[in-house]
Amino acid sequence: MRILVVEDELDLQEAIAEGLRIDGYAVDTCSNGEDAYEQACVGNYDLIILDLNLPKMDGLEVLEKIREEKKELKVLILSARSSVHDKVKGLDIGANDYLTKPFDFEELEARIRNLLRRKFVQENNLLTSGDIKIDLSKRSAFISENELTLTKKEFALLEYFLLNQERIVSQEELIEHVWDQNADSFSGAIRVHIATLRKKLKGLLDYDPIRTKIGEGYFITKNDGDA
Repeated sequence: MRILVVEDELDLQEAIAEGLRIDGYAVDTCSNGEDAYEQACVGNYDLIILDLNLPKMDGLEVLEKIREEKKELKVLILSARSSVHDKVKGLDIGANDYLTKPFDFEELEARIRNLLRRKFVQENNLLTSGDIKIDLSKRSAFISENELTLTKKEFALLEYFLLNQERIVSQEELIEHVWDQNADSFSGAIRVHIATLRKKLKGLLDYDPIRTKIGEGYFITKNDGDA
């Protein structure tokens, strides 16, 4: 999943971004309201973590403008403004959640998981497809009872496939949601990561669950007979 962190305190911004990257998310950052609005409109983000006390454009104004463009984009306000009035105003304008500073990073992680589950109508922390299972809270993947050893990118790719297993996912969409804004769409890296993910899955399943639809993209199957 791809997340935009909007925070003008650079040390905090980097700490949040690094923690989320360790969790396997693709993370972009910015430090003022104008850039936040621009990036939110042009980027394909699954979630935005938004500070309110921002230079150039206040966070609430950013949120209002984002809601004019992208009504379904998940926004989590992360702010030192802790009054009930500020929380109510932020939620009424269109925030999906509100967390006050100082905060515990584990709580931020849990709130992110909760918001992303809601986006994809996922009722719990488990994603499954046949014998493949992902535990989102533990960031671990299994084939039956065998734990898979995956890189962060491989895990992120498998997670996205399981969240979208009813449809074909294009290479461009994977780049937009699994890689950050520095990704080179012509590098061939995505094909390398998918190839290694396929190899690991096939080693335990005895079939390749990730299929290619020529000219369209990829989709995941539950058994060897699916097409």
